[in-house]
Amino acid sequence: MTNSEWWHSAACRDEDPELFFPISDMGPGAQQTARAKAVCARCPVRDECLRYAVENGLDYGVFGGLTERERRDFVRRARRADRVRGEAA
Repeated sequence: MTNSEWWHSAACRDEDPELFFPISDMGPGAQQTARAKAVCARCPVRDECLRYAVENGLDYGVFGGLTERERRDFVRRARRADRVRGEAA
């Protein structure tokens, strides 16, 4: 599968796209986020989706099983780990 074809295998392909864009993190939005993450949890291309979202700066929605806040934290931790590895070399 090429980099541009991963989404053909995505578990979310037949889901309502709105599911992955909750309005808030609280109340019904939190429940919607949990449902979206459940779809991501069974997705065979979850890593590719997350990589796509990070590489393309997607700021909203659930991608690769992570919310926008979780993706920012993920990127921050990865950059910090890269710096530490660079200092150790």
